[in-house]
Amino acid sequence: MMAPNRVSEDRASPPHHLRHTPLQIIHIVANFMRIWSIYSMYRYLSQTGASVVLFLFACLAPASILFLVLQKPWKGRPLSNTQVVPSIINGCITALYLVLWGKGLKSCGPVRAILGEYSGAVLGVLSAVLYGRRSHIWKKIGGLIAMLASLYLLSEGWATATYSPFSWEDRDNSEAQTEPVLGMKQMLVPIFAGILSALRRVLARRISIKNQLKRRLHALTIASATCFMFPIAMWDMIIGSPSDSNGKLPFSAWAFFSTILFGNIVIFYADSIAEERLHMVFSSPRHLAVAGACIIVMEIVYKMDFSLTGFMICCLILGFGIYEATSLERNRKDSIRNSDLSNGEFDDQIQMSPLPT
Repeated sequence: MMAPNRVSEDRASPPHHLRHTPLQIIHIVANFMRIWSIYSMYRYLSQTGASVVLFLFACLAPASILFLVLQKPWKGRPLSNTQVVPSIINGCITALYLVLWGKGLKSCGPVRAILGEYSGAVLGVLSAVLYGRRSHIWKKIGGLIAMLASLYLLSEGWATATYSPFSWEDRDNSEAQTEPVLGMKQMLVPIFAGILSALRRVLARRISIKNQLKRRLHALTIASATCFMFPIAMWDMIIGSPSDSNGKLPFSAWAFFSTILFGNIVIFYADSIAEERLHMVFSSPRHLAVAGACIIVMEIVYKMDFSLTGFMICCLILGFGIYEATSLERNRKDSIRNSDLSNGEFDDQIQMSPLPT
């Protein structure tokens, strides 16, 4: 028989979904601000012709200082070499990811660059091959094919009003043709950037068990990424290219401020909260749904060459591919949650799963 005080406690506690509603709102707002910063960055780079590497380095350096001030990795329990060295290596991967992602943003546009980040879910296929059961491999391969099909349709301009087969606008209007058809070759840059982004998340989870330790190591990762990007930025500033305004970097307060604050700092804490409390990783259909809704709003606000129907079809195919590609990791996390959530051990074990996405 249940005790009366236990019944009163159950009645007083809010439902599970209501307790997580404020965290979900925070996650949605943070992703919206991050995507807004991406659109402001894209407009700044396309209008001024500024160097992508110089801009990203000018935003990453203040962000690394703020992370170091907030987390103070030199205080508290000393970090071991088995944690510091992988974090420095992860900084090199982060720097390479940022360079490729910035190049992809400038050449492919914000929609393709943002959705290309979810290509990191291909690590789920690798996870099935290395750690999974053989019966799940074909399911993972099917998800990989769906993801590649979605990215191919994006490269062919299905998300643009000019080239989408679902657009009823006048295709002879030259002013509407603002985004060209790229082809899969140009899409390889944001796809590789997405894979590197997923790899750096995997390494961050593998070397950090506690959440507070993960934040301290992230500060070291961003600081090392700044150091790795410094010589690339200096080389780009000295050598430059004709399309980079001769190495000059015009100043735009909102583009720099939004990228530093929302594109680097706020989004890290929001994604950490979503992963720890909402159990929502980056390469997941739920995360893609939030990003897709924010993209629709920003495409309308910025009056981009946008086809809602084509974009929704690409997102649905991509979401289905991610769902299938990460099915094995999702089943593991559900079993861990069901067995250990009452003991408060879920956060530690989920971060040590083999090759999470």
